[in-house]
Amino acid sequence: MKRVIIPFLALSFMMSCSEKPMQYPPTKKGDAKETYFGTEVEDPYRWLEDDNSEETAEWVKTQNQLTFAYLEKLPFRAEIKKRLTELSDYPKYGTPFKEAGKYFFYKNNGLQNQSVLYMTADLAAEPTVLLDPNTLSDDGTAALSGIEISNDGKYLVYLVAKSGSDWNEIFVKNIETGETLSDHIVWVKFSGVSWYNDGFFYSAYDKPEAGSELSKANEFQKVYFHKLGTDQSADQLIVSDPTNPKHMFGAGVTDDKRFLLVSKSIGTHGNALDFKDLSKKNSTFINLMNSYEFEFNPVDNIGDDLYVLTNYKAPKYRLIRINTSKPEEANWTDVIPEKKDVLESVRFIAGKLVVNYMTDAHSKVEVYSYDGALDHEVVLPGIGTVGAFSGKKDEPVAYFSYTSFNTPGEIYKYDFSTKESSLHFRPEVKFNPDKFEVKQEFYASKDETRVPMFIVHKKGIELNGSNPTLLYAYGGFNISLTPSFSPSRMAFLENGGIFVMANLRGGGEYGEEWHLSGTKLQKQNVFDDFISAAEYLIAQKYTSSQKLAIQGGSNGGLLVGAVTNQRPDLFKVALPAVGVMDMLRFHKFTIGWAWAGDYGTSEDSEEMFKYLYAYSPYHTIKKDAAYPAVLATTADHDDRVVPAHTFKYMARLQEYGAGNKLPLLIRIDTKAGHGAGKPTAKVIEEYTDIWSFVFYHLGMKL
Repeated sequence: MKRVIIPFLALSFMMSCSEKPMQYPPTKKGDAKETYFGTEVEDPYRWLEDDNSEETAEWVKTQNQLTFAYLEKLPFRAEIKKRLTELSDYPKYGTPFKEAGKYFFYKNNGLQNQSVLYMTADLAAEPTVLLDPNTLSDDGTAALSGIEISNDGKYLVYLVAKSGSDWNEIFVKNIETGETLSDHIVWVKFSGVSWYNDGFFYSAYDKPEAGSELSKANEFQKVYFHKLGTDQSADQLIVSDPTNPKHMFGAGVTDDKRFLLVSKSIGTHGNALDFKDLSKKNSTFINLMNSYEFEFNPVDNIGDDLYVLTNYKAPKYRLIRINTSKPEEANWTDVIPEKKDVLESVRFIAGKLVVNYMTDAHSKVEVYSYDGALDHEVVLPGIGTVGAFSGKKDEPVAYFSYTSFNTPGEIYKYDFSTKESSLHFRPEVKFNPDKFEVKQEFYASKDETRVPMFIVHKKGIELNGSNPTLLYAYGGFNISLTPSFSPSRMAFLENGGIFVMANLRGGGEYGEEWHLSGTKLQKQNVFDDFISAAEYLIAQKYTSSQKLAIQGGSNGGLLVGAVTNQRPDLFKVALPAVGVMDMLRFHKFTIGWAWAGDYGTSEDSEEMFKYLYAYSPYHTIKKDAAYPAVLATTADHDDRVVPAHTFKYMARLQEYGAGNKLPLLIRIDTKAGHGAGKPTAKVIEEYTDIWSFVFYHLGMKL
């Protein structure tokens, strides 16, 4: 982009912003209190938890007025939005997958709000549009969240999420005629669909009370079977547990439609697993594992044998074979034993097992026989992330995606007979990837634990301690951060910014031990890892505290809130997104109770309460501390981490930081949720605001 001369008015605005504190709208304080193990805790902003009240709506309105009035005056906004639009405007393809003799794939022409589902008999031919979710709403806020093709290729079952909510609706389309059938299923959440004979399995909840849809705890999930052409009220109940409201169930059918597999969980990690042989009349479910402590992820079957990916007695995962006629643990067989790298996924393709490993937070792919003998390693384009291979058991060709920080999603065709990859699709982007450098470094955390980080910047950058830098992390729920491409991130990088992604404990980058070392009473390790990452970047002269911004979403929003409170001196800008900010009450809303496996809860024990209380962002804000510039983001339809978390956190931050010289702002999006399915237009709008805020406070110029 061309360098822009900042007009006098913009300079005046910048000076005025840096010289005096902002005037925030007054927020009413209530008298809510709660006693935990003899400790009384004030909660003056609990009234903001009521997402249906006029008072909360008015608070949201006044906060947004303040925030957008501030953001709209920042310099470079028009240039940033223009460049974000250019960077986002390139074709994006999903990995093709084959069902009933036809190929299906997603494609976005560039600036479409939602990717379109296409179908073709030949990938070299012009495809036809099967379903365009952009036609489901006027503003692009209706998104596809899952699909299933019927066995005969005649029907498309698809799930739709509206305005970013986790609630889904299921519809059915006749692929041959294009007709949308009368089948319509509601109150579906955290569910896939799995076709069997003349219908499909899915998971759903009872209809919530009016007004509680986006906040009430989700309880008593059930698995149903829906027969095509019938009303939802006639659906057959397959699995439920009326005595345990917090049990969750997911159902799937093996590729040959012989086995129904039901996963049972009580949180975000770990599950029990049952199976039922559908080829046998009146067969019953057989339990393979009752514990909810470990992961049991079924891959598929070969005849009577189920192949299951598990971290049971293998923190970095192994692939086991279970004979369904002798399902007891004593008869389980290791197909691929645990190794030094984390075994992420397994696919049956071309008579082989395609195994995706994670080594130091990037992909490695190997091919094995069904008996676990290594055949060969797949040569990858570089250090990046491979999406799961897509192919059939009896066909010699598969497709996979590859991406890295400076490589938009590429699609490769893999030939198992020649053991070679060929490029199927590479997007044409409006920047030069060769101008950027991607590297991985390791640093020592507070307790000397070795932690990896990826660092991305323009080639030839000078390490003089003055580079604007964005440090991003997550650190929880066994989720691994691996290299990926973001067009919005490029707007920061090409203007001299350094992007850093740290792989903190709590994630899954090194298996279950790495995950557990950042949970419950060890959660501070995650914050220490992040703080140490910032200190490392400063010590190595990548940046300084005056040039360092931090960002994280959801559990990463909790991370940003916690470390900002613990070390406000270390950062210039903090960007907590859809964060879990009230650690004493998170389990009382929607699916929050399922996070107890990572966090524990304030009701577990006095020790657990005190630990949570000591780092909870809402409760650890310091009066009159010099806080960095904060732009917290959330959305009105976030029913994963309810927006009340951010509302309460920012109300208290503005109260305690009223004299702060840097702004403490909240941006509340409308008709948006936790992030999934957010339309392209909204992403561009949001990052126009975020980068305007970051560029200004880090002293960046275009």
